[in-house]
Amino acid sequence: QVQLVESGGGSVQPGGSLRLSCTASGTIGGMNAMAWYRQAPGKQRELVAAISNGGRTKYADSVKGRFTISSDYAKKTADLEMTSLTPEDTAVYYCNGGIYGAVYRSLGYWGQGTQVTVSS
Repeated sequence: QVQLVESGGGSVQPGGSLRLSCTASGTIGGMNAMAWYRQAPGKQRELVAAISNGGRTKYADSVKGRFTISSDYAKKTADLEMTSLTPEDTAVYYCNGGIYGAVYRSLGYWGQGTQVTVSS
């Protein structure tokens, strides 16, 4: 079983930046990647960014060039640096563990979620 604990998040004005962090613990098993999802009110949860143990990354089109995902495999952490934030980025952000491939596949390991609010 994998436990994921997020930190960071909060409120920021449009154009601002935030950094989210996630730490994994437990039996990692077949998990070879970590990712960040988000869910805005009334919308489906969507993949924001994913990173493999080897450092390969993928991003949602809506965040390319603004968000950067990084990880430390030895420490089992994954961070999401978010810049040029807009109100459309407002959501609960979730850390996730999964399998990296042509399509990122969640293994169902989720953090508790952290709120990001972008508002003037």
